[in-house]
Amino acid sequence: MAKRTLTPEEKIGQAIYDIYKPQSAEEIQDALKKIFAPLFEAALKGEMENHLGYPKNGSSPEKGSNSRNGYSLKTVKTTMSDVPIQIPRDRESTFEPQIIKKHQRDVSSIEGKVLAMYGRGMSQRDIASTIEDIYGFSISHEQISHITDCIMEEVYEWQNRPLLPFYPFLFVDCIYVSMRTEMAINQKAVYVILGYDINGNKDILGLWINETEGKHTWMQIFDEIKSRGVQDVGFISMDGVSGLEEGARAIFPGTVVQRCIVHLIRNSLRYVPWNQSREFMRELKAIYRAVNVEEARRLFAAFKEKWSQFPGAISVWERNFSHVEQLFNYGPDVRKVMYTTNAIESINSSFRKVTKKGSFQNNEAVMKVFYLRILELKNKKWKGKGRVSNWPAVRNQLLIDDRIGQLIEKYDGLN
Repeated sequence: MAKRTLTPEEKIGQAIYDIYKPQSAEEIQDALKKIFAPLFEAALKGEMENHLGYPKNGSSPEKGSNSRNGYSLKTVKTTMSDVPIQIPRDRESTFEPQIIKKHQRDVSSIEGKVLAMYGRGMSQRDIASTIEDIYGFSISHEQISHITDCIMEEVYEWQNRPLLPFYPFLFVDCIYVSMRTEMAINQKAVYVILGYDINGNKDILGLWINETEGKHTWMQIFDEIKSRGVQDVGFISMDGVSGLEEGARAIFPGTVVQRCIVHLIRNSLRYVPWNQSREFMRELKAIYRAVNVEEARRLFAAFKEKWSQFPGAISVWERNFSHVEQLFNYGPDVRKVMYTTNAIESINSSFRKVTKKGSFQNNEAVMKVFYLRILELKNKKWKGKGRVSNWPAVRNQLLIDDRIGQLIEKYDGLN
């Protein structure tokens, strides 16, 4: 039987074992550290050979005046440790290595690791400790700050990017973060807008920071997204900020404003004892998930009678029952999108993971962390799942509505 030919990786592994005889994982890592420098140096010598056009100890081209000029020593950071490497030089100083570029002293891709840890809410102190524990070299708070500051230009570009002309659904919400000042720690509101486009794809349109949540700030934000390209909106789901519904319709005429069902549930649960909250919520769901508006009204009448001992909770739904009734103007799949706010809740939950550990120094620090969380959502959680569930059925039901159907036909292909 013919002996199997070893792969290049197997040959390297066998050679490491034959030479160093490692007996543990730590000894294997020590062996790898020892071969880092020769591997880098061999690659750099190859680059120099290509640059000069002739091998070492070979004859130089007749017209060539450039030649090798010894080495310079550079210590680079790798994922294993600091490694001293000899960098070849040429007499005319025209050699520009690509494996390890001039002035580059880190080949560990540490920037990506720092951004990932920062985006998960780790403090600079924790990041520095983790880098030292895992990779064996230290990184200063100033270096960490510099690395994270480098994404601010990307954040600004993202925040001001052009938007699509039509979104069938927008979900708007606020989350509060702690901000440090010279005198105290204050709460600031971060405004978030999640949009679903014609094809059912999710996108966060932007982040905005203000002292508190209010109608006037939302109006400014709606004006901004309109200037960035949004011309029409099908539905906007929002909480009960006074005057905001009228303001939203003033900027996007004809849009259907839907009170966020989750916010209504939370507001009403404040008046219900904890041990009765599950039953209360179960009966509420039966109302807004009813088969038609007549059934919803019947269930609501029974609901009010049963839970009359909690007038505060009942009042929340009496004041807003028109928003429950308007759900039934649309098909069941559209209704489900309107009353299910899992997507925006998931975004806020992701943000809270990085805000509960402490306060922020300034608005830029908040934007950096939240933007990195958004990238993680898009690249990991939403990758392959960024489209709204059962979207073809939702779109077909939207086409039945005269206004939204015309908008879909108008903007289809532009989104």
